[in-house]
Formats: sequence, C-alpha cells, structure tokens
Amino acid sequence: MLRGERVILRGRQDSDLPVLEAEIYEDVPTWSRSDNRPWRPLSGGPDTSPYRVLDPKFDPAVFSVVELASDELAGDAVLWGVDLHNRSAHLGLTLRPAFRGRGLGSDVVRVLCRYGFELRGLHRLQVETLADNEAMLHAATQAGFAREGLRRQAGWVNGEFVDEVILGQLAPDWFR
Repeated sequence: MLRGERVILRGRQDSDLPVLEAEIYEDVPTWSRSDNRPWRPLSGGPDTSPYRVLDPKFDPAVFSVVELASDELAGDAVLWGVDLHNRSAHLGLTLRPAFRGRGLGSDVVRVLCRYGFELRGLHRLQVETLADNEAMLHAATQAGFAREGLRRQAGWVNGEFVDEVILGQLAPDWFR
C-alpha cells in the first residue's frame, strides 16, 4: 500500500470490480476519453472485467485509489508500458464521478511517481492525455511533469479525432 497526502494506492480487490465497472466503465463517454481501448459491453462476471488484475507480478502495476478522508474507493490508477531496458513507463488514472474536483488526481500522480522513480528505479515517466483534459493536465503539472509535445488528432474519441498532449518527467527532476 502506498500512501499520499489524500489517497492510498492499494492492490485491486474483487469488491472493487463492480464499483469501477458501474461508475467508470459503464459511463461510455468518459471511458472513451480515458482509455485508448474501445469500449465493449461486458458479458458479466469478474473474469471479463477490464479492472481485473490478471497477474500482479507483471506489467501493468494496477492500483485501486482510496480516499483517506472517507476510506472509500475513489478510482483506478496504473503504471503501464514499463520498459526495463530504457527504464521508462506511462501512468494514468480515472476517478469515480463523486471524487472528481477534490484535488485527488494530483496526489495520485505524485504517489505513482514515487512508486515509479523510488521503488521501481525508473528514469522517465510519461502521461498522454486528451488536449482538453484540464484535470489531468493540471494533476500532471502539479506533480512536476513538463509538456513535451502534441499529437494532432491521435485519439478517436466519441466519434471524432482529438489531439493528445504528451507530458514527461525524469527521475533527476523528481529527486530535486
């Protein structure tokens, strides 16, 4: 379990699956904006859940976000695409609707950075987000990420192509 100022990142529990599915996955417009995989209807059961952890020993590192103040499940966080040769990875998060706008995202990003840089020994972390995702842009910037580029019309989201922003942070900047 990893603790931030406002959140705890812990391993995924079976009881998290129905909540994440109902409040994040079944919100199709939001899912389509927060994940690069296409939305598909679930056929039921924990084995088909997109939030199920297949093997916790391998990439990606999947966490459930718990708000400290309420001790409630607040969302999903992940460190993915771990490249051990180049010591880099990507990170992402999605919060349940009731937990958005509380400043939890910045804390989640900081905890993921601590995990990636301090515990995993990575050199570079990267965030890719939609250009109009002000919440993620703010959370990443607050955690020390720098905007590195724009991928024009790189995402197919809810029937249109949209721009993506790439942000990065290096270990020496984190440790400063």
